[in-house]
Amino acid sequence: MSPLDISLADLIARLDEDLPGAGELARVTEARLRAQTLSDLGDQLIDHYVSQAKRSGASWTEIGDAIGVSKQAAQQRHAPGPFERYTQRNRHSIVLAQEAARTHKHDSIGTEHLLLGLLGEPRGVAYGVLAKTASERRIRDAIEEALPPAGEKALRGHIAFRPESKEAIEQARRASADLGHDWVGTEHTLLGLLRTEESPAARILRDLGFTPDELRETIRTEIAERAAAGDER
Repeated sequence: MSPLDISLADLIARLDEDLPGAGELARVTEARLRAQTLSDLGDQLIDHYVSQAKRSGASWTEIGDAIGVSKQAAQQRHAPGPFERYTQRNRHSIVLAQEAARTHKHDSIGTEHLLLGLLGEPRGVAYGVLAKTASERRIRDAIEEALPPAGEKALRGHIAFRPESKEAIEQARRASADLGHDWVGTEHTLLGLLRTEESPAARILRDLGFTPDELRETIRTEIAERAAAGDER
C-alpha cells in the first residue's frame, strides 16, 4: 500500500483538469514544474522530522543511518538554515513562491513571488489578515501588475532569492523576535515584506492601506482569535 493517499493517476487527472485545452508539450512543462514542487515539499518533510529528531537528542550518525546517508552528508544537508524556525505553512508559502517564479519563467524569487506564496496558503495567518482588507483577486491583480515580464523558459532546480527577498526573510525573523514568538509564521513574512520598504510587495501592501504598526496589531489580534478558537497558526 502506498504511504501517501495519492497516486500517479490522481496527479495526471488533476493536471489534465487544470489544463483542459493545453497541448502535449505544455503538459510536459507543467508536469516538470509540479514534480519540482513535490520534490521541494518532500525535502521539507524530511527536514521537519530531522529537526524533531535533533531536538529529541538523536545524533547526526543516527539521523544519517535513518536517511541512508553518511553522518557528514546528513549534517550538511540538514544543518540549521534560514527557515529553521518556519512553520510548515510558512515553509509551504516559500515553496509556492518558488513555484510562482518558475511558472512565470523568472530567474529569481522577488518579494512579489513571496506575497503570491502567502496567498497560496489560505490556512495561514497572513492570508486571514489580507482577506480582511481586500479580495484575493484584487491582491493577485496588483501583484501581476508588479511582476517583471516573463522569461523565455522556466529554470530547472534551485531559484535564487533577490536581495530584497533576502532582506524580507531577515525582517520576518526580526518581526518574530519583536513579537516574542519562537516561530516564524506567514504573519511574520507578511510583516517582513512590509518592512522591506522599497520592495514591490511593500508598495502593494501600502496601497492596500497597511502600515507596520497597524499590521503588527492586526496580527496580534488574529493570532489571539485563532488561539481562542483552537486553530493552528
